[in-house]
This record gives sequence, structure tokens and C-alpha cells, in this order.
Amino acid sequence: MKDVIAQAMSAVIPGGVERGELVRGERVLRWVEAGAGGPTVVLEAASGTPALTWTPVLSALAEQTRVIAYDRAGLGASDPAMPVTIDSEVDDLSALLSHTGNGPCVLVAHSWGGMLAQLVAWAHPKLIAGLVLVDPAHEDFQPWTIRAAEAVLTRLSVLRRALGSAGRSLREQATQEASKRSGDPRVQDLLIAAELACNAHAYQMRTSTAESQLLRTHIPAVRRLRACSQLPDVPLIVLSATRGLPKGLRTRWTSLQAQIAATTVRGEHVVVPDAAHYIHDSQPEAVTTAALTVGDLARDGQARDVPSWE
Repeated sequence: MKDVIAQAMSAVIPGGVERGELVRGERVLRWVEAGAGGPTVVLEAASGTPALTWTPVLSALAEQTRVIAYDRAGLGASDPAMPVTIDSEVDDLSALLSHTGNGPCVLVAHSWGGMLAQLVAWAHPKLIAGLVLVDPAHEDFQPWTIRAAEAVLTRLSVLRRALGSAGRSLREQATQEASKRSGDPRVQDLLIAAELACNAHAYQMRTSTAESQLLRTHIPAVRRLRACSQLPDVPLIVLSATRGLPKGLRTRWTSLQAQIAATTVRGEHVVVPDAAHYIHDSQPEAVTTAALTVGDLARDGQARDVPSWE
């Protein structure tokens, strides 16, 4: 296995991972996969975030089923697509599900990925066996926070450039994350190298910046789609975080996420205690349990209680 991202993920997942590729015109989408069985679980990450972010849940999922962690175009190991558009990202994800799934997939999607998952489910319901939306984005929440978040990120970027410390800061962050994943220095070195590889190219930063603007510029269109669309009749769990925002904003976002779950009779909304926005990092068992629960329901149709984590 030649690329450092796949090597790092293999080092922390018993049995390792395999690299998969899908040619899309003149570019290639890439993912890692592990495990066997069905339905296939496909992991779709947050805005500007590579598949590496799913490392905390891959092992537990791969023990039970086939799981794919996917890099969107221009992120992680996948080739860039410019311009970055909602249509291109929805089309890519739909093509991936069709190509890799061996039938309908369970789509586990975080934040902006959760919005893309809904768009795919509305447009191509036959590709979806079940959904787990992990603190998903919502068009009616984004105006409350995007400008403030962008202002903070801009100030941090300017400060780092002024101090000449962007590379050092990234390595320090990668080192901290690696120490959480493994106590083995060799594995830590691989994880650090993988994190740095996910930020090695200018197009990765351009993609991340472009993604941060997509929902804000398409709010009216997404609202119209939600008004006239319906999620497929499949098992659905929506997970909400509890930390990382002022109480009023968190309450508003959680309320909108509960509304997503309520749009289908098979939907469940779960608030995960002491969970930050990246629930799969702060409370990975909540995500793995939800994904396996939805997979069980999708596979055999048997009723199963959804854990409350309370």
C-alpha cells in the first residue's frame, strides 16, 4: 500500500484497509475500505474534512460489516474538481454509492456531509438502505453561525501567516491527534504523516474554502428542495451533539435536527451527552452503534430499540 493515508489507517485498524478508486472523467475519487458483509456502510465527512477523520469508528464498524471512508474530490487522497459545486458533490457521492455498494448502502454522514446525504437521498432513494446523520448541517441554521465562524478562521489564518507558524501549528495538532489514537511511536508517525498529506496541496485548501461557502450560497434552493422532497422510507437516526456552541445556538440547531428525524416514520433523534460536533471523535460508540443499528434494520427488517445514551 503506497499512499501514506492508507498506510496510517491500516496501522490502527486490525486487518488493515484496502484502497479503492473510481475514475470520474479526468479525475479519480479515492477511499479506504475494510470489513465484509452488508449492507455496505459509507462514511461521508464534514466540510473540508478528509476520510481520515473517521479513523475512531472504522475498526468497530469493520468487525461487523463492510465500511468505506470516502474522500470527496479535492480532499484527502482524491483528485480535485474545480469548480466545487453542490451538484458535483452530489453526483460524485451518488456515483460512489452506485459503484461500491453492491446494493443500497447505509450512509453515515457528518455535518456538511449530512446535508449532501439528504440531497442524495432525495434525488436517488434507491441507493439508500439507511441513514445516520451525525450533527448534520441544516440550511435554516447556517446563517446564524457562518459569518462568525468565517471571521474567526480568517483571523487565525492571518495570525498564523504573520507568525510564520502555519506548518508548525498543523504538525502540533497532528501530533496531538496521533497521540490520542495510538501509544506506538511508529503508528503515531504514520498518523502525523497522513494528516500532513491531507493538507499538502493548495487544491485541498481551495476545496475546503469553497465547501464552506456552498450551503450559504444555496440556502433558497435547499429550502425549496426540502419543501417538495421526502426522505426514503428507510431507517434513519439523527445524532445531535451537546458541546461546542452557546446554549441558544445549540438548542436551535438540535431542534432543526429533530425536525429532520420527524420527517419519516422510521426516523429517530438522539441527543448524545457530552458530545462535541465531531461526535465520532468525542463519542465514537454513539456513531458505531447507530450505524450498526440502522444496518441491522435495513438488512433484516427486525425491530430494534435505538439507544438513548442518556
